[in-house]
Amino acid sequence: MSRAGAPLKGRAGRLARLMPSASPSSAARTPFVLLVVLLLGGGLITLLLLNSALNEGSFRLSELKRDTTELTDEQQALQRDVDSYSQPGALERRARELGMVPGGSPAFLDPDGTVRGVPTKATAPPPSPSPSPTPSPEPTPEDSAQADEAGAGVPSPTPSGTATPSPGAAAEPESEDAPAPENTPATPPPTTPGR
Repeated sequence: MSRAGAPLKGRAGRLARLMPSASPSSAARTPFVLLVVLLLGGGLITLLLLNSALNEGSFRLSELKRDTTELTDEQQALQRDVDSYSQPGALERRARELGMVPGGSPAFLDPDGTVRGVPTKATAPPPSPSPSPTPSPEPTPEDSAQADEAGAGVPSPTPSGTATPSPGAAAEPESEDAPAPENTPATPPPTTPGR
């Protein structure tokens, strides 16, 4: 006969009191342990998500900084171009390329309607004569044979088709209706202040 329900005496009784028994108290601890494990797991997952979001933000920030640097460099290059195009010498050269001429001396109207100053007409300075090569006809075999018979003392034409002038010869004007160059002032007319 077994005495399972009988209390233990002596040393066995003391050990039984020290050892945890499979009683309802262990069943009450199971939800607490599961709650702690779930909280720790959720905390780790939250930390991983937060860390990956921060890394993604730092990558985006470095990409935006690089884009900002490139755009700043491009803006500075464009500003240099604008500054070079707005210099007085560049403006004058571009105006001359477009066919504009410097204006004459200005005249001003006073509030009472009188004219102050003498207006003059803006005239274009004559263009500087630039030598243009004249096209020469293609030599035929008969012409080359005649040139060989004529003699070797005749100066040969240059590759552009014009004859080389001798050192003592004066240069002739290319066309009779081309205007002779006039003495024009080398300095541009004064500009108004603030421009």
